[in-house]
Amino acid sequence: MDIFSILTMIGGLALFLYGMQVMGDGLKKASGGKLEMILEKLTSNKMMAVLLGAGVTAVIQSSSATTVMVVGFVNSGIMKLSQAVGVILGANVGATLTAWLLSLTGVEGSNFFLQLLKPSSFSPILAITGVIILAMSKRERQKDVASIMIGFAVLMFGMDAMSGAVEPLADMPEFTHILLVFSNPVLGMLVGLVITAVIQSSGASIGILQALCVSGIVNYSTAIPIIMGQNVGTCVTALLSSVGASKNARRAALIHLYYNIIKTVAFMAVFYTLNAIFHFSFMDKPIPALGVAFIHTAFNIVAVVIMFPVSFVLEKLAYLSIPQGEEELEEKELAKGEIQILDARFLNTPGLALEHCKNAAVDMAGYAKEALFLAISLLDHYSEKKADRVIELEELVDHYEDGLGAYLVKLSSKHLTQKDSQELSVLLHCIGDFERISDHAVNVMESAKEMRDKDLSFSKKAQEELIIFTKAVKDIVEASVLVFKQEDLKLAGMVEPLEEVIDYLNAEVKRRHIKRLRKGKCTIEMGFVLSDLSTNYERVADHCSNIAICLLQLNEETFGTHEYQDSLTNKDNAEFMEEVKRLREQYKLP
Repeated sequence: MDIFSILTMIGGLALFLYGMQVMGDGLKKASGGKLEMILEKLTSNKMMAVLLGAGVTAVIQSSSATTVMVVGFVNSGIMKLSQAVGVILGANVGATLTAWLLSLTGVEGSNFFLQLLKPSSFSPILAITGVIILAMSKRERQKDVASIMIGFAVLMFGMDAMSGAVEPLADMPEFTHILLVFSNPVLGMLVGLVITAVIQSSGASIGILQALCVSGIVNYSTAIPIIMGQNVGTCVTALLSSVGASKNARRAALIHLYYNIIKTVAFMAVFYTLNAIFHFSFMDKPIPALGVAFIHTAFNIVAVVIMFPVSFVLEKLAYLSIPQGEEELEEKELAKGEIQILDARFLNTPGLALEHCKNAAVDMAGYAKEALFLAISLLDHYSEKKADRVIELEELVDHYEDGLGAYLVKLSSKHLTQKDSQELSVLLHCIGDFERISDHAVNVMESAKEMRDKDLSFSKKAQEELIIFTKAVKDIVEASVLVFKQEDLKLAGMVEPLEEVIDYLNAEVKRRHIKRLRKGKCTIEMGFVLSDLSTNYERVADHCSNIAICLLQLNEETFGTHEYQDSLTNKDNAEFMEEVKRLREQYKLP
């Protein structure tokens, strides 16, 4: 084996690893976080958790990614430890699909259909099709599919290059002697473990082994312990991701480790004891790439079948390793102040991370609305307890804005689809508006406090006007929060006309107050309070308008906020003007 063969092998390995990454990224983007959200929500049944774990891993082609997500779910409190066990069991089965895909390189035969199954036959077709779609298509989903096709083609070209480069090794006694050393169960297992731990992908390490198998230089006696070691090595990624996480998250990573150690040690003990008694004849025969895939799958399926009924043992082992204590309760108390679902581990799955950002933003919107409505109620009956709650909610909304903003900025640097990028931009705008609504809630609360401290009260006429004004503001806030939560575009279209009416109410309430002031029916001091209150109401409506317009822009793919707002409120827009007229009647001042 000369220097050029070594370079070809290194180049093939590089293409293989790059192709696997491109294909995996394409699969993640194509799923858009939907599979992961299903995994998050439908794991209460342990059997369902196993099936979902296997299914999601088979699609995204990475048991490490699935397990890291599970650690994130447990760390966020989204998933219980008992639910995580089933997903982890299933993920190990789902990961075996990669080996079956890679085993296609070993397909032999003159039959046309068998030849068609060979990567050297269909990979060029996939590659050129993917490139054409990537160059011609403007749709994000089609581009994701193209990335999957190109990634798979590059992966298979790399596999072929590796297989071709290592073929001369079959004639080198020195190399075959090294492989015989690895037939020692312990040494072979350690090699598989170390390689997988270093490249952090059991699929990639299985691919390297299968490339060697294609040349016919690897025996069953060498391959079996290496495959076993690869199952343990894949746990490293999850263990690293659990560093600094909650105790439960660290327990989830330990469950993954314990499961793989137990099944590997049990298999090695039983298999090599039987081999010592019966001396299996196939052990010295070369193993094909298909044989590696079969052993990998059969081993993991049998392990799940045996371990599933006693999976609670894994949970108990995790609790024995990391016992519950008083400090864990303190940890939970500290966690209350954090936005738990915004776990950094989810950033590697942008679709899922964005979905969690939306959920956190919906919570934030709810807190902002609660703060404003509570502040408004203080105008009639002031309560220190309620006033403190308004301040508490405003601080919580501020915390959400800081946490969400920082997380969204990190997420923006990831590979996002065009639609996801637009949604991220909308979220960044909207969380600012919700934060400002909570600020205005504090202003309203302070107006109520001033009225209580100075023993001020509105005139009967002002009270009647304020009831109508308050109703309009509450309705627009209610509508905008619902628009944001449900992405209801029809309702979003009704927010801007109401905002126009609130602008009118603001001006009219102030005009009527000045009229009463001239007649001596109201005081200047009370006028300042009313003016502040009216201004805060009007600004709350402005922020509600911004939220609705952001959602409408996202749907219509337009980005000039002011231009879009002008097009809505244009006097030539008969439908808009008709709605404004209707709402003026609905919120008519007495």
